[in-house]
Amino acid sequence: MGVGAAMAFRRLYQYITGANQEGVQMDMATPVLVRVPEETQMWEPAIYTLNFLLPSVYQDNPPVPTNDKLYFTDMPEMDVYVRSYGGWMLSITSRLHAHLLTKELQRVNAYYNHTHHYAVGYDSPLKLLNRHNEVWYVVDNEPVCDGVSHSPPRDLPPTTTTATTTSTT
Repeated sequence: MGVGAAMAFRRLYQYITGANQEGVQMDMATPVLVRVPEETQMWEPAIYTLNFLLPSVYQDNPPVPTNDKLYFTDMPEMDVYVRSYGGWMLSITSRLHAHLLTKELQRVNAYYNHTHHYAVGYDSPLKLLNRHNEVWYVVDNEPVCDGVSHSPPRDLPPTTTTATTTSTT
């Protein structure tokens, strides 16, 4: 995930800093989402999809990318199971926390999408300390709750348009 995500991040970052047909510069919104397939082994090539959220002013009419590897997707409203962690969102840490979350979900008999998870980052690459990352699994069926009210993920409206790029690593 590391090399592919870095290449994809650069493409999307160039897009929001003006590499689009209109030359529009946008503020970066968080979180950054990486869709990680579950069926791959540690060193096996896989397709990872990296998403930047578009600021609300561009949701209905986003600037056209100049890079043909970028495209837009709509993320529908969804319930997710979340595990938070600090440090850097690296392939090994993402997989470790995804594994720990799946063990807990299995323990409580939760239904969730087993085909992929999201590695989610909230911080600038320049931030060194007190970083916040998450692993998300999309809920299938009704969520299993512990009776505690939880807030939805930060900064995500019900349906969100994302600028997306895919990398094979």
